[in-house]
Order: sequence, then structure tokens, then C-alpha cells
Amino acid sequence: MSGLRERKKQATREALSWAALRLAVERGLDNVLVEDIAAEAGVSPRTFNNYFSSKYEAISSRATDRIFRAGQVLLDRPADEPLWDAITAAVLEVHAEAATLPTPEWLAGLRPVLSSPAMAGELLKTYVKMQKGLAAAIADRLGDGDHGMYPEIVAAAVAAAAQVASDHWLRADPPVPMLGLLETALKQLRGMQ
Repeated sequence: MSGLRERKKQATREALSWAALRLAVERGLDNVLVEDIAAEAGVSPRTFNNYFSSKYEAISSRATDRIFRAGQVLLDRPADEPLWDAITAAVLEVHAEAATLPTPEWLAGLRPVLSSPAMAGELLKTYVKMQKGLAAAIADRLGDGDHGMYPEIVAAAVAAAAQVASDHWLRADPPVPMLGLLETALKQLRGMQ
């Protein structure tokens, strides 16, 4: 029964996140209230507050969820797979939904949302979470022993590559798929090792 309950909670979280993002793109970030997001998702504002502390957190939660899954996917990769192959595959797998090309209209609305100072701060928190979760997964994958700063350095570099790819994706004119930029960023990072 807890499996069903957790799936329902995750579905509500995703519905709220999508509603927040969709409304912010359509109306502009400053023109969206928590009450609007809750109504769009078919829940009460109180329910919204059970999941998120702000509309900014709701919008960035999609990235947070992908980041959490990246560490899990990394740990599920074959143990004999080289580390950088496994990291690349894990990060690309969780970003696979970004393979579709956004419409110019969607990007035009998304750019001001993601570049607002409040969202920039929330997204920075997301990249910090990515680093910590990915560093723990990398350390776990490396096995016992003292790996020094290596897991944290690799995780920070991967997070930076994802952030740079996202920035280029937002500025691309004409629009390009995010997944291709992320793959390029990870290849370039790997070439530096």
C-alpha cells in the first residue's frame, strides 16, 4: 500500500511542479500565485505548501528530481562499466525528456522565468544538491577506501557541465535540444581528464 501512496504523492508533486512552470511561462513569474498553481493542479494551497515552500521551489523541483535520479541511476549501472561512461549514461538517461525540441514560444516564456534572480538562487541550490548526491553515488561506486576529494570534484564538474549546457540551451537561437548540448558538455568535460 505504501507504494501506491508514494506514487500518488509523486504524481501530486509533479502536477504542482508542471502547473507552476506552465503558468509562469504563460503569465510571467511575477503574475503567478501559489493559489493559482494549486487550482491548476486541482489541490488546495495547503496541499501545495505540504510539497513546496515557494513557487520557485516548485518550478526548480523538476531539475531536483532529475538530479536525485542521476545518482540512483549511476549506482544501478553495471559495476564493470568505466566510471565516466557510467556517469555520462546516468546523466543523459535522466535528462532524456529534454530530447524534444522546445517551441520558440515556450523558450521565449521560459527564458525570463529561469533568469529571474529568485529562480537563479533556487536553481543554484539545485546544482548544490546535484553535487552532493552525485558525489555520494560516485564515492559509493568507487568502493571502500579513501578517495579524497575526487568524488566531490567529479560531481562538481558534472554539475557545472549541466549548468553550462542549460545556459546555452536557454540562449540558443534557433532552439536546440537540451540533450545534445548536455552530451557535448559531458564529452568535453571527459576530454579534460
